[in-house]
Amino acid sequence: MVESLRADKQYRIGLIGDKSSLVPFWELFASLGNERVVAQLGFQALALHEGAPEGGFGHTLDLPVHAHWRDMLAAHPDMNLVVETTGSESVLGQLRRELPLSVALVERNAASFFVRLLSTDQMWVACKMDLLHTQTLLKGIIDQLREQIVLVDATGKVLDCNRAVLKAQNLSKTDLLGRPLRNFFKVETAQNERPATPPPLELALSTRQAAEATLPHVDAQGLVHYTREYVYPIQDEAGHPLNFLCIRRDITSRTQMEQRLQQSERLASIGEMSTYLAHEIRNPLFAIGGFANQLLRNVSEPAAREKIEIIIEESKRLDSILKSILTFARPVEQGHGLADLNRIVRDTMELMGMACESRNIELVLGLGEDLPLVEADPELLKQCLINLVKNSVEAMETGGLLAVRTGFAAARVQLEVEDTGPGIAPELRDKIFSPFFSTKGRGTGLGLAMTKKILDELGGTVELTSVPGAGTRVTLGLPPQLAVAKQQADG
Repeated sequence: MVESLRADKQYRIGLIGDKSSLVPFWELFASLGNERVVAQLGFQALALHEGAPEGGFGHTLDLPVHAHWRDMLAAHPDMNLVVETTGSESVLGQLRRELPLSVALVERNAASFFVRLLSTDQMWVACKMDLLHTQTLLKGIIDQLREQIVLVDATGKVLDCNRAVLKAQNLSKTDLLGRPLRNFFKVETAQNERPATPPPLELALSTRQAAEATLPHVDAQGLVHYTREYVYPIQDEAGHPLNFLCIRRDITSRTQMEQRLQQSERLASIGEMSTYLAHEIRNPLFAIGGFANQLLRNVSEPAAREKIEIIIEESKRLDSILKSILTFARPVEQGHGLADLNRIVRDTMELMGMACESRNIELVLGLGEDLPLVEADPELLKQCLINLVKNSVEAMETGGLLAVRTGFAAARVQLEVEDTGPGIAPELRDKIFSPFFSTKGRGTGLGLAMTKKILDELGGTVELTSVPGAGTRVTLGLPPQLAVAKQQADG
């Protein structure tokens, strides 16, 4: 009835009562907005037992006022419903006897019931609109976040998600709802290796407590990404978790900055310590080598000479290692020349071509055309290239393919060395450019660290991509010479 009254306005209503009965009846409309409800329900006129008072309800309701209900019906012949508000038995008896059959009678109690029902209905609609507005606002805010946000049930199945998840997975929401979240938020682990602690989602589902962790993964291009996964239980009033909120944030850039800062701090400490130790060791080492050479000139017994020669050779090897350490520890002396990267690659690979052939490695050169000159010392760039090629050759013990390419992209002159070796495990990638780290079990482990140091001081970049079992690619980004700088130099 309320819906039909409110929507269709099919009733033309008259009010019957006196001042004392109409006051509480009118107050029922106050919370709804009196004028709006009067217009909605189709009130047409008012009949007062005492007659039309000055400034009375007729003025308040903007309704015509009549002295008697008969006068009201005569003035409004299309009226089909009257509401009696006094509850007087005599008035109700008169209305029941004399009202036309086309006019319905609503008594005081029934009228109060329907008005309160209308009030409840109006309040429900207002609350619903407010809730929809809040829901739309909240959804809009969550959809604007870059973090991937997913709501899952107690078994880990998707209940809802934001737009970032759909974009990252390239799926519709229908494809995700009701399916296990781990089908989409995957966790990479090494073969035949179980993590020491479960991933955050599994840990939260089992413990019913919040959990978080950093999860690394390798994309199709061989680049490592770091994702921070947070899982929070959503509890009921009794504190029991009903659902779980899973948030994923890409922290690759932040992790890279932290690693660079940590590496800078390590390099500073290593440099100071290495310089001190190298100087302290070289003095007694020089004495050992000198005395060994003197003994070698004075000893004729073959067995003794062989042992002395071993001492001399090992002393020379130690001295070579110390020189490498000192070279790494001291600042790189950058030349002020210009380097033709294509010429450096051709000259260097011509020298190293024989080493590739002896190991059954096919060498492929891909040199870009019209390559800008690089603002760097050519000898330092040659050293960087030798370090990269040497690592690739040593990685391909049974042969393979070695590609050296140059090009120009993203305002950088690029030098790329790619091999088809075994690749680098994700857990080792953070250590590859650290000094004294080597996967070969020999050497000083300073080759890539020195390359990284040279590029950092040049203002260049080093990017490592590797797919385990498919090979490794290292790309150096070098600053080109700008026309402005060349004009200033010529001037």
